[in-house]
Amino acid sequence: MKVTIVGCSGSFPGPDSPASCYLVEDEGFRLLLDFGSGALGALQRHIGLYDVDAICLTHLHADHCLDLCPYHVVRTYGPAAPYPRVPVHAPADAPRRLAAAYGMPDEPGLESSYDFTPLAPGSFEVGPFRVTAARVAHPVEAYGFRVEGGGGSVAYSGDTGECDEVVKLAADADLMLCEASLLDAPDLPEGLHMSGRQAAEPAARAGAGRLVLTHLVPWNDQATVLDDATRGGYAGPVELARSGASYDLS
Repeated sequence: MKVTIVGCSGSFPGPDSPASCYLVEDEGFRLLLDFGSGALGALQRHIGLYDVDAICLTHLHADHCLDLCPYHVVRTYGPAAPYPRVPVHAPADAPRRLAAAYGMPDEPGLESSYDFTPLAPGSFEVGPFRVTAARVAHPVEAYGFRVEGGGGSVAYSGDTGECDEVVKLAADADLMLCEASLLDAPDLPEGLHMSGRQAAEPAARAGAGRLVLTHLVPWNDQATVLDDATRGGYAGPVELARSGASYDLS
């Protein structure tokens, strides 16, 4: 089982990374966790243009889902089109919202490229993986994921404020991808995002094997985000996410 960070920039693409997108591979199966702004370009450094087997979307903010629109173009107009539909597990409103973003009323909806399944809390099978979804603390319908397969496990917080569900998803996970959008300060907003310290605290409670801080907003000083994480009580290895970094978990 291998995890590759395609994009980890928070809220919008940064100079060194697209927005959120994480590639999980096992047994030749390729699963994307989120497909945010700019991720399609960087994804081609790691796999073939038509090699995506399934997608799980945490929520429908543009920095987590918008590149399903250009990928629809790839699968609709590529040289061997039509291509098989890609399973997409996403909040229930994804087909309507993404079709509106695509903005071509004279064409069919994106269902010609994607087979949408509404998300709900619980576990389901995606190729060789067992995926567990849980609602997390964000202003819109949002989920965190745990993916298990090939003897390894990765937890992905998506966008969230502090909540117990993140701890449960990351319990004894080999790798925890946890958002750290905010610089630590008194009176941080609740139910929105977390700081490096707030990301490290659930990693410690969960006993995660490695913590990677994600959703790194370009206007923040990232060294400060990493320093904030040292105050969260987590004793394992912790680092900033980097586009192109990969982790072998099996």
